[in-house]
Amino acid sequence: MIPKAGSPPGTGPVSLAAALRLDHGRWIWLLSIVGVLLAVQLAGEQATLALRYDRAAIAAGGWWRLLSAHLVHLDMHHLVLNSLGLILLWALFAGDYDPVQWCVIVCAAALGISCGLWWLSPGIQWYVGASGVLHAVMAAGCARHLAARAPDRWLLTAALAVKLGYEVWPGAAPGVVAAAHRYGAATGFLVGAALSVHIAIIRHRSDA
Repeated sequence: MIPKAGSPPGTGPVSLAAALRLDHGRWIWLLSIVGVLLAVQLAGEQATLALRYDRAAIAAGGWWRLLSAHLVHLDMHHLVLNSLGLILLWALFAGDYDPVQWCVIVCAAALGISCGLWWLSPGIQWYVGASGVLHAVMAAGCARHLAARAPDRWLLTAALAVKLGYEVWPGAAPGVVAAAHRYGAATGFLVGAALSVHIAIIRHRSDA
């Protein structure tokens, strides 16, 4: 849930868990996601080569790579950075959608990024990492906060826009990374906006 302005802050481990969106068993979901990413990384280089976005391999029929590319990472350092980003975004946005809606956002983002790389960035031959999907998560969260008029909506949206704008600057980020982040953010915002409208309609009918 998006916090209401003026709500008194709680204290103690229970309130801390709620603030980090780790209450009601949600910590199990977060731990499971990180565990899957770690297991894929520990599977070794051959697994990475078999799962990554690879333009030639996809053209040869490896369509699973459109989704699996976002589970594999360059190395453990890359995985740790993305895992820390996931934990931060979890604390900010985990309560904004239900688990089914988050699955829709994540799957749509993975496909949106891969299709963007395929159609809009044909020069990119391979890609790995969850950072594009993480940008989709943040964009979807921003869309929800904007729709709900949350107090932090403009700050979060501006932070995402500034980061994406900075990555366009020559030398600020590798081209494949900047492209994946842009495609992920665009997909996440569109899907998040659509889900937010759906949520608003359901609540309006319930109130009526």
